[in-house]
Amino acid sequence: SGADIPVPTEYTRNLRALLNAYGNHPNFGLVVFTLDESTYARELAPLAGHYPAMRLGPPWWFHDSIEGMKRYRRRTTETAGIYNTAGFNDDTRAFLSIPARHDLSRRIDANYLATLVARHQLSMSEAHEMAHALAVDLVRDTYQLDREKEKG
Repeated sequence: SGADIPVPTEYTRNLRALLNAYGNHPNFGLVVFTLDESTYARELAPLAGHYPAMRLGPPWWFHDSIEGMKRYRRRTTETAGIYNTAGFNDDTRAFLSIPARHDLSRRIDANYLATLVARHQLSMSEAHEMAHALAVDLVRDTYQLDREKEKG
């Protein structure tokens, strides 16, 4: 613990063969996470905006903080939109922190959407729909959590 230092990463060239082969396939899904937040706007958001099979994982590790989540939303949403993200999932081993972390994520997203409503870029009903997608629907869809229900 404490020795995880982010290093620069490169996604566009490294994912080219995979995404060219499967990025448009309806049965393929790729969720991309990064510790290198400099790639959000430059590489990851454009890739997720182009390839339907790719979703951006939420900010995590060093970036699941108020400012980190705000930077993520600002850097990705204009290009990728919200529907090309995975919503907020959590891999923490600190189980008691999960409700607080999810609450923080929902508040950051609600604040972002409220700003768009105040600027008249979204209607209130569009913001409500997007807030529900960010809090519930995107995670269920990305990780196919309702698939078992559909089979039964």
